[in-house]
This record gives sequence, structure tokens and C-alpha cells, in this order.
Amino acid sequence: MKILLTGAAGFIGMHTSERLLARGDEVVGLDNLNDYYDPRLKEARLARLQPHPGFRFVRMDVADRAGVEHLFAEEKFDRVIHLAAQAGVRYSLQNPHAYIDSNVVGFMNILEGCRHAGVGHLVYASSSSVYGGNTRMPFSEADSVDHPVSMYAATKKANELMAHTYSHLFGLPTTGLRFFTVYGPWGRPDMALFLFTKAILEGRPIDVFNHGRMKRDFTYVDDIVEGVIRTLDRVAEPDPGFDADHPHPGRGKAPFRVFNIGNHDPVELMDFVAAIEDALGRTAEKNFLPLQDGDVPATYADTSALNEWTGFAPATSVRDGVGRFVAWYRDYYKV
Repeated sequence: MKILLTGAAGFIGMHTSERLLARGDEVVGLDNLNDYYDPRLKEARLARLQPHPGFRFVRMDVADRAGVEHLFAEEKFDRVIHLAAQAGVRYSLQNPHAYIDSNVVGFMNILEGCRHAGVGHLVYASSSSVYGGNTRMPFSEADSVDHPVSMYAATKKANELMAHTYSHLFGLPTTGLRFFTVYGPWGRPDMALFLFTKAILEGRPIDVFNHGRMKRDFTYVDDIVEGVIRTLDRVAEPDPGFDADHPHPGRGKAPFRVFNIGNHDPVELMDFVAAIEDALGRTAEKNFLPLQDGDVPATYADTSALNEWTGFAPATSVRDGVGRFVAWYRDYYKV
């Protein structure tokens, strides 16, 4: 297939592109290489993809309406994987406009491109953050997600609503995947695993929020990629059992689906830190702090719906995944 993958220079985007290329798909990778974090890491990820004959890179911002429109008209994509977004919960407190430009305007441009080009399936990144302050665990797609606690979460919820509208009005098959704390080699420098590893190796204390009383459904990137590709290959369909009197938020009469994709095994933050310490052979000095604005104390994915739909099941333990990240980090940064 010929696939447009946005956010190709990103963490999940690079890994997904590699898997698609390995199985013989043609990938057009789009990214704007912005400086939200060090662009050199993005360029290094791209350097892994560019030698592949099935890969082409397009430097473009998804908020560029005319550029995206032209790209879809020229390329005739079979499928689209939309991972480009302004990421991060805390940055959305300082720069909310970046989230509207990328996550709302950009997503609108992708939807319009898919609609007019007759794309067969759009798979896009949502987020566990849409569950906001929900306290019932595990998080289920049947739960209400009407109380986001960050602008990032609000834009991801908006993406799901926009996708449903296009599925309903134009018959565009769309599937949203609510990612749960993805980690692994080539990961983002603003994520806890990267920050903790860097600080420990440099002999600096690590900031542990909510005084360590946090739980996260940490999900290894290879497991995420497996779920993304399985979802891409299983085109969204209308739910024949949809009940309009008791509507399910993750499906509908339109070809629209939303799934959790996580490890289904939440880990205490202090256990996660211990796994990093073991992989590094060093003990971290810990600076315990209150919960940050926009953050939540726990996440836990119910992945039964995705398993039923695609056969997806996570296969990587946190200890193994952290060990692989640390090995990559020490090799990449020569420390």
C-alpha cells in the first residue's frame, strides 16, 4: 500500500515507518521538524528511514492547508496514519495556541485530504489523556471523556469528535488509538524515562511528582507499532449493534472506532524508577514534588476491545523495555 505517515520524524512515527517499509509498503513521511525538542534527534531518526527505497520525506506542517491539499491530490494515498501533533501536557499550559494550530487545524486538513482523495482508512493518534480526572480503573472506551484537564487532552478529544463527523457525513473509515505512556529507544526527551536516565547519568536529582504516588500504563513502542499496523489493516466498520438510545463513545453507525492501546498492566512510578536504576547500575537522588497541573495520578488501559478487534496483545515487560531504552541511550549519547 501507499501510506502517508505524518510525524514520521517522531518517536512512534519512525518506528512505525520502519515496520511498514520492512513489510513492503511505500511510505511518504511528513514532518515539520519543529524545535519543541532537539531537532537533531528527529533528523537522526529520519536518517534511519531515508536510505530505504520505499520511503520519501516531505517537510511540511500539517497546518499548511494548501500544502496538505496539494499533497493528497498528487499522491493518491491508500491509507493514512496521522501521528503528527503538538505533544506534551505541561507545554500546553504555556503555549496553548500551538495545540490548536497542530492538533485541531492540522487534523482538519488531514480529514479534508482523506475525504477528497478517497483514502481507504485513516488511523490517528488520540491519547489516554482524554480520560482526564476519571478515577474508575481500568479506563474503558465506554467511559465518558467529557472532563479533560489539559488543552492537549481537549484537542485529542476534539480529534475523535471531528473524525466521527467525517465518518458519518462522508463514509470515511477512521480509527483513533488512545496511546498510553509510550516509551522505548529513540523516545522523546521530554518524557520521564529520558529525563530520569539523563539526570541519573549526570549525577543530578530526578523530580518525582505527586511524591511518587503515581501509576502509569507504560507501553513499549514495539507493542504500540504492532497495534497501529494491525489497526491499519482492519478497516473501521459501522457497529451493527449500535444503540442510539445508549450510544457507545468508541463506535457508531458510521465506520468509526476508538480504542485504547496500552500495556494493560499499570506500574508504580517508584518501580519504574527502580527499573531504570537497575539498568544503569546507579541509584537516583530523588526530589519529591506535588502533582503538576494538568497531570493525573494514574492511568490504566482496558485493551480488551482492541484485542477482540485485531488480536493485539502487549508483549514487553517494563523491565525489558527500560533495559532496551537505556542500552540505546548509552550507545546514542556515548555515555
